[in-house]
Amino acid sequence: MADTQVVSSLPLPPAQYIANYTDERVANGTAPNPPTPNEDQYNMFGRTFTPGDDIIRPLESQGLKRLHPKHFDHKRELKKINHSILVNFLDLLDVLITSPGSGKREEKIEDLNLLFIHMHHLINEFRPHQARETLRVMMEVQKRQRLETAERFQKQLEKVTSILQGCFSSLPDNMSNIDSKVAVKLEPEVAGLHDEPMETNVLPQKETEKDSVSFADKDRLMCNLIDGL
Repeated sequence: MADTQVVSSLPLPPAQYIANYTDERVANGTAPNPPTPNEDQYNMFGRTFTPGDDIIRPLESQGLKRLHPKHFDHKRELKKINHSILVNFLDLLDVLITSPGSGKREEKIEDLNLLFIHMHHLINEFRPHQARETLRVMMEVQKRQRLETAERFQKQLEKVTSILQGCFSSLPDNMSNIDSKVAVKLEPEVAGLHDEPMETNVLPQKETEKDSVSFADKDRLMCNLIDGL
């Protein structure tokens, strides 16, 4: 019992690694360096792996007999294996009923084990295709979301444009008369300013003030019109 090696299916708690990479140790340069890539065999979860192994190992490399040819239709072979599993399971039930202690029971169990391994292997060969399809679906979803966002933005833009066009169309047509009334209202004030004696260098300043007053009244008039819409 003392020689029994306990293999954990989970990694060590992260706190044991975090304690080695504190801010002080990183600043002092005393933090451990990252591990070098392992080029030899390594054990993980109780199994031996090699870095150069294929993601999907061939059946021959695992010491298993191949029941299907190298070039085949996955869908057809999966159906055949599924049918073979059902037939062998019924045969196993028959053997257990008639002669449960015979060697045929172990033989049928081995056959079922081999068939399940082949089915699992064929399903694993679909993993790259599944990954590509998953990535394609994710990209299609992102594309659809961006198109919907652009469409909503375009609708909002058209709505704002129509509102602005409605505001411009709601403006009165006699804007020139309104400007003349504002000008007539300001004429007495301007006349009073002209009656007062002033130096020549002050005239441009008075004209600028008159223009600013005229523009302010126009702005106020436009704001009142827009608020009334």
